[in-house]
Amino acid sequence: MNSLVQQNVTEFVYLASIILFILSLKWLSSPETARRGVRAGEIGMAIAILATLAGAGIVQYTWILVGLAIGGVIGVPLGLVKTTAVPQRTALSHAFGALTATLIGISEYYVDVGTVRMTKFDMVEIALEVIVGALTFTGSLIAAGKLQEVLPQRPITYKGQNLISLGTLSLAVLLGIILMFRPGLPWFFPAMVVVSLGFGVLLVTPIGGADMPTVIALLNSYAGLADALLGFVLHSRVLIVAGALDGASGFILAVIMCKAMNRSFTNVLFGAFGQLQTGAGKGVEERTVRSATPEDAADILKAASNIVVVPGYGMAVAQAQHKVRELYDILTKQGINVSFGVHPVAGRMPGHMNVLLAEADIPYDKLLEMDQVNSDMPQTDVALILGANDVCNPAARSDPSSPIYGMPIIDVDKARTVMVVKRSLNPGFAGIDNPLFYMDKTLMCFGDAKKFLGEIVQALQGHQA
Repeated sequence: MNSLVQQNVTEFVYLASIILFILSLKWLSSPETARRGVRAGEIGMAIAILATLAGAGIVQYTWILVGLAIGGVIGVPLGLVKTTAVPQRTALSHAFGALTATLIGISEYYVDVGTVRMTKFDMVEIALEVIVGALTFTGSLIAAGKLQEVLPQRPITYKGQNLISLGTLSLAVLLGIILMFRPGLPWFFPAMVVVSLGFGVLLVTPIGGADMPTVIALLNSYAGLADALLGFVLHSRVLIVAGALDGASGFILAVIMCKAMNRSFTNVLFGAFGQLQTGAGKGVEERTVRSATPEDAADILKAASNIVVVPGYGMAVAQAQHKVRELYDILTKQGINVSFGVHPVAGRMPGHMNVLLAEADIPYDKLLEMDQVNSDMPQTDVALILGANDVCNPAARSDPSSPIYGMPIIDVDKARTVMVVKRSLNPGFAGIDNPLFYMDKTLMCFGDAKKFLGEIVQALQGHQA
């Protein structure tokens, strides 16, 4: 095959990859076509990689194969994590992708610096790509550490933090501008890389765990932007388009997350939301709650006509989604209408609860949007909350002093009876108390969600017998 024909074939394969990436995003927008979207994205990436490996510019494959082997050794275990670890695994994926873009940008700089190929525009491309890639790398590592709870989940704040953070970013940009005019200046490029890495740490460290869904979406957007900029550096159309799609979709998702929490980007990045309120624990000690046994819960559920299940991260930790399906099956067989209210930011990343419920084969038409659930809540006999906290905290509506005031929530407190399956009265990721737990209509079902639901199912089966 001559070089011209090979180039045309490669460009055709890249075009097919781009089409598959676009279709993948379209299909991922619906639970019914999500699996098809994943397959389309996988096929698109696979053929793009194969077309690149078959390119005429590759001299030998030794180091490529070494890199593939190392990546496989790291990637396979990461792909086999529990569903509860998917958020931090996603953050690590963003980190690795950003690190790759950064290292390639660094190598391109040192290959071209001092040659006639290095133009001012080329230096701007490399500088932007390295800055975005470096800050995304360290920012994603910090986010993964918070989600894995090896780093403090609460915001780490200090006086003048915003000024220091913006100053650090400005310094990185200034170094990039200087390099545009004098690309060969010693130590300026390494300094820009180090400063950008530091800014990523400063950017995410002050952000609390309650904002992690938005942060993950933003980091996804940054990683896509880094890949798109790398495409300009390498003159790769497929990288430019794929990175732009990733960046744009991540940004749109971040907008949706901010809307779901009634927050702005500046508030997420600089507001230190999620900081533990002083004295929150004291209020818990002074109030009493009504508790219920699995048998009590079974009696209440059996007598209901309409039930709304609100899943949260506690359900994910307990791996209780299959018990939820058993409960759903036994209740629906008795003619009880059971639906699921999934808040957009439930869990620790967008769509986390939807993935878990889909894994348990919960019917898609039973997963209702927050607005639809809230309109039905006054006619709901029982709101069954499984490990959710902040997304159903009525303080978001009634307490202007609350950090989550104004955040749209699922109005479970408007149901006739509320049952909360939770290990304890500890606050959620936002670090604030939930007055829902102390209402007269609320029954607290303390315990592991999987075990407690299993006992409810047994009690209901006993009633049938």
